[in-house]
Amino acid sequence: MRPPATTELRIPEQERASTGIAGLDNILGGGLPVNHLYLVEGSPGSGKTTLGLQFLRRGVEQGERGLYITLSETKAELHTVAASHGWSLEGLEVFELVTEEELSPDSEQSILHPSEVELGETTRGVMAAAERIKPRRVVFDSLSEMRLLAQNPLRYRRQVLALKSFFATRGSTVLLLDDRSAGADDLQLHSIAHGVICLEQTVGQYGPERRNLRVIKMRGIKFRGGEHDFNLDTGGLAVFPRLVAAEHRMDFHNEIVSTGSKELDALLGGGLGRGSNTLFSGPSGVGKTTTAVACVRAALLRGERAVYYLFDEGLGTLLLRSKVLGLDLEAFLRSGQLTIQTLDPAEVSPGEFANMVRSSVESGECSTVVIDSLNAYLQAMSGDKHLLLQMHELLTYLNQRGIVTILILAQHGVLGDVRSDVDLSYLSDGIVLFRFFEARGSLLKAVSVVKSRTTDHELTIREFRLGTHGIEVGQALVDFEGVLSGVASYKGALPLLGDTDPVSAA
Repeated sequence: MRPPATTELRIPEQERASTGIAGLDNILGGGLPVNHLYLVEGSPGSGKTTLGLQFLRRGVEQGERGLYITLSETKAELHTVAASHGWSLEGLEVFELVTEEELSPDSEQSILHPSEVELGETTRGVMAAAERIKPRRVVFDSLSEMRLLAQNPLRYRRQVLALKSFFATRGSTVLLLDDRSAGADDLQLHSIAHGVICLEQTVGQYGPERRNLRVIKMRGIKFRGGEHDFNLDTGGLAVFPRLVAAEHRMDFHNEIVSTGSKELDALLGGGLGRGSNTLFSGPSGVGKTTTAVACVRAALLRGERAVYYLFDEGLGTLLLRSKVLGLDLEAFLRSGQLTIQTLDPAEVSPGEFANMVRSSVESGECSTVVIDSLNAYLQAMSGDKHLLLQMHELLTYLNQRGIVTILILAQHGVLGDVRSDVDLSYLSDGIVLFRFFEARGSLLKAVSVVKSRTTDHELTIREFRLGTHGIEVGQALVDFEGVLSGVASYKGALPLLGDTDPVSAA
């Protein structure tokens, strides 16, 4: 008998409400399913109020009525928060449950009323405001006040269920904001809410606080799990969805491109492969950055576009040094063919950087990306979880887009025991090793290729130096001693690049 045909399980399409945050909508696959109640939790200062305001403002832009119910902040404070982002609350209804007049001695309502009375009045006040305004979007800020009024978990849960049922019958999409004042292990609302979004902020030993969010639960839709970095700055929340390289596969033309130096191309087995990444590794001052600039300039001369991410030195220093070495980049910068972004690694999160690279690749159609250097990036973000895995995803993404990627990693020391902060050899498709060596009373430089997944590279060691015409790579040198021990010296008879009289030098 033939096995019964299987039918593909399809998740039914649901009308979505945009959160007003592009990155969060991307994580949710289009936004929040409408007519449900959602919990947004996080410690004070994590960005809950700002998220709620962005959600309501997006509704106003779409012609929907919005209601902000505040138990913990005054209307004036909300206007201040909105103004700090350059926003106006025009079109939004702000409902203060307890106003200054209601707390006056002449008012019949008093904060000394029994909790049963206060909680009932709170719930009835919320419902009355909703009946009057008939909002499509509602933000309730915050649940900690209701929790205090309820005084026990059962009454608290019943009141939240009553609000959920009330708003569901009126076609409202509701965000409940909670500062988790009851403790991180309080899961009262997780089972009630249709979805749960958690905002986190951490403070390291140096630099600003880092923020990330997680979608803990979202019924009926497929969403991207895991931690997603976000910034809270003027203009609101900017969320950077976690990069998943498998979602960005594309076809590209496999080819080997020149570095701009015939000798270096020969050492690499033809050049740099599209859809591969190459690690330039060596001590400080040996010429890694200049070699990367030469490779970028070769791509620019072919008419391609390139992006250079500069973590270590200033833009002026890089441009001046390149110009002195005959690798002038200013004309390419002015035309927009080359983009150089100087970054402070203490201010950039891994998710923001990955999003930055992705945006450059997909909108700028660049073919070459340089990250200079990984040391500053990795050291400044050493407290972040799974940083190497995030770098692996980023490099895999670049490879799948057919990008020529150059990574620069400075090693500790100049001579002797030269070490790296981290082992990135398994992430790299190719490794170009730069070294200082001693010969004839001078400190010289050598270059070799120790790994290449895309080409049949040379196993030789060539002399290397920087001149007024860029990089110069000499012929393969023999009779090197001590390369693996870290103290390389050359005692051969072949002429070196600096020899003016090869016969006498021999």
